[in-house]
Amino acid sequence: MGPTAMTAPTTNDPGTGGNMTTTPAAAPTSEPLLEVRGLSVSYRTRGGTVQAVRGVDLDVWPGQVTAVVGESGSGKSTTAHAIVRLLAANGGIDAGTVRFGGHDLTTLSERELRTVRGARIGLVPQDPTVSLNPVKRVGEQVAEVLRIHGPATRRSAPVDAIAILERAGMPDAATRARQYPHELSGGMRQRALIAIAIAGGPRLIVADEPTSALDVTVQRVILDHLQHLTEESGTAVLLVTHDLGVAADRAQRIVVMSEGRVVEAGPTRDILDDPRHEYTRRLLASAPSPTTARPRATVTTPPTAPEAATPLVEVRNAVKEFRLPRAGGSARTLRAVDDVSFTLHRGRTLALVGESGSGKSTTARLVLRLTDPTSGHIVFDGADVTAARGARARELRRRAQLIYQNPYASLDPRFSIAEVITEPLRAFGVGDRAARRARARDLLERVALPASTLERRPAELSGGQRQRVAIARALALSPDLVVCDEPVSALDVSVQAQVLDLLAELQADTGVAYLFISHDLSVVRQIAHEVAVMRSGRIVETGTAEDLFAHPRHDYTRELLAAIPGGRHTTAASPSRKTEEHA
Repeated sequence: MGPTAMTAPTTNDPGTGGNMTTTPAAAPTSEPLLEVRGLSVSYRTRGGTVQAVRGVDLDVWPGQVTAVVGESGSGKSTTAHAIVRLLAANGGIDAGTVRFGGHDLTTLSERELRTVRGARIGLVPQDPTVSLNPVKRVGEQVAEVLRIHGPATRRSAPVDAIAILERAGMPDAATRARQYPHELSGGMRQRALIAIAIAGGPRLIVADEPTSALDVTVQRVILDHLQHLTEESGTAVLLVTHDLGVAADRAQRIVVMSEGRVVEAGPTRDILDDPRHEYTRRLLASAPSPTTARPRATVTTPPTAPEAATPLVEVRNAVKEFRLPRAGGSARTLRAVDDVSFTLHRGRTLALVGESGSGKSTTARLVLRLTDPTSGHIVFDGADVTAARGARARELRRRAQLIYQNPYASLDPRFSIAEVITEPLRAFGVGDRAARRARARDLLERVALPASTLERRPAELSGGQRQRVAIARALALSPDLVVCDEPVSALDVSVQAQVLDLLAELQADTGVAYLFISHDLSVVRQIAHEVAVMRSGRIVETGTAEDLFAHPRHDYTRELLAAIPGGRHTTAASPSRKTEEHA
């Protein structure tokens, strides 16, 4: 990005707990588009009032990207939602001001806010599954914004909506516009949300983890478009993210939050090259690297020779086809999985990587027998389970578990966290009530959540906390195979590192196998033994993680590696920074 005016960086003084403003090197040439001062937000829960945000100050300038980073539960998303006054029903702003366009948004009526949201401030929510209307086609939802906030008419809006979807990186936008959200992959749904946010041409985009569900190549397209908006039209972006690589590449300023407070803020290079707060240094140390792999523990209980010779999972020439909406009067079929074959042994991790819609998640559903293949065979522990039903299917359910991609949709909102985690144990009659609760408490501890979480409900947890609960539930039955469908995409880097270490420890102790699905190649580098690269339903390259990252053979693999965020800052890092990273 070109040079832009910087506001005075605000840092937290750990000695006083207050904010300290330093004098900028050069005076800004314009007023901030968004000024947040002393923002405090709390939630009313059954256990009392929870203070989620405490005295937050931040500025966003026209033409700039300001990234808010921090651990799950640090108050990032609450701050973003408070700015646009879209807090949950039990949340409220206790103090502070949010000035935008000469008005304090905290004092506006709901009617006045409707003229601001969509037209002047666009919001990209974190979770597309609960944010999109399930009974409306995707194109209709984008067109609705154009009709309400733009010059489009009822006749022109559908065509304009397709163009907006294309700008947001949606492949085959005309077809996708006619589909419902459940017919799209997670990444495609996220792109639909981004299209809705930019449809009204807002001056400010509040993006809450806008690329967490996207593969690196589409992530680059989306972030390139947001960057283009900031450069060409002066649109400002408040980017909430746990991905320090994205923040390093795209933001002019970074605001670091912890426990509801701003602990450090300033220009991106200053924060990353010379972090002053211990919390910031810990975040940077936890960030996964695409160039180096964390030492991987070895399996302490190796399988016997016959078991070692027999793959735990074998997929042979699997094909899965889906019907698409009619176009031009003729029916069409999408081959989501096209002649896919691979094997996975006990104690090993196979990563499936590729763009959104490449067939990764569909392949995982075939392995778990959650959907029937059009052709081909699925073999589990030497037995063909392609047509397994009844008791055979139930036994497979016990031995193979799934960590879902989306923690918002996968946890029953009526259950307490204790009930969520112990549900698999109850279903298979494992232990008594006390033993199941003790198991749940132990699992929570292993995924870095306090035991008090057992009494809470999913709605009371952040996205990252919900995903940790989902991981604990999948591990409850000590399965032979765990299919990890983007298991850490919703986690901040420090908890992400803890979970990856946990998965590695469990594998070393028990010999469990992982089918690891991810668009984050930095994470794959840390966890996988073998990698299979998928594109358009086919596997285009396979190999060990070391060989594939060091010597990619296929052009598409090289394209994926080149798109990993964080490279811009890494290549420009100062020698002192590189020395610190080495240490």
